[in-house]
Amino acid sequence: MPLRAALIQLTTGNDPEAAGVILGEQIEEAALGGAKLISTPETSHLMEMNRTRVLEKARYEAEEPLLGQIQALAKMHGVWVHLGSLIIKVADDKLANRSYLINSDGDITAKYTKLHLFDVDLGGGEVYRESALYQAGDTGVVADTPWGKIGLSICYDLRFPSLYRTYAAAGADIMMVPSAFTKPTGEAHWHTLLQARAIENGAFVLAAAQTGMHATGRETYGHSLAIDPWGNVLTDAGTDTGVFFADLDLEKVAKTRKRMPSLSHVRDFGLLHS
Repeated sequence: MPLRAALIQLTTGNDPEAAGVILGEQIEEAALGGAKLISTPETSHLMEMNRTRVLEKARYEAEEPLLGQIQALAKMHGVWVHLGSLIIKVADDKLANRSYLINSDGDITAKYTKLHLFDVDLGGGEVYRESALYQAGDTGVVADTPWGKIGLSICYDLRFPSLYRTYAAAGADIMMVPSAFTKPTGEAHWHTLLQARAIENGAFVLAAAQTGMHATGRETYGHSLAIDPWGNVLTDAGTDTGVFFADLDLEKVAKTRKRMPSLSHVRDFGLLHS
């Protein structure tokens, strides 16, 4: 039987409690729609650009109420929930952008902290310096599930293909890329990069995304995508908020990797400068 997955697309604001209510409703909708694996976007509970305010609103992991709420929902509905990321306090002046994979018993089976931090000047006054406030992770994560192995990543990680190649080499069947891509970079690169990660690794890619204009004035691109191992787009959420489904035939992973066996043809090589 195919795995029914659900991508939740949000326009998260700067009130974590209000975001938690919306997120809970949409996880319930996804579960009632038959999804067994539900994924949410990056920063699912809080989009806040002001340093002082985000430090005030963020909580240490053990004190984050949304985490317990989602664990209870996963257990209640018997589903796996991939919390694309929460902003978690790791010190009084430092945060982590962290994903959680929660199983159908409500247990956290994997955590992943964003490896690559988004430090960029996009022009027009749009500047991001994640490293000024966030602590980068130092390890990738591949998690076992009833349907196969899942590789975890977040947003800007998408631009570093070696991470996904490492996951594929470790047997990952599905790559998760929860994101809050800006509108300019999304329009330019979002579909292309996600399809490339699927094609070059012969894996499904699930990318739940933020969309629209946020309370902070930041505009995100939306277009949550589910992509099969051949690069076909199974679901494109466009720019609306809501729950979007995709049925994944996991047998396609092995079939695609046999049809295009590039993973088995990787070679070490030197480099000459001339």
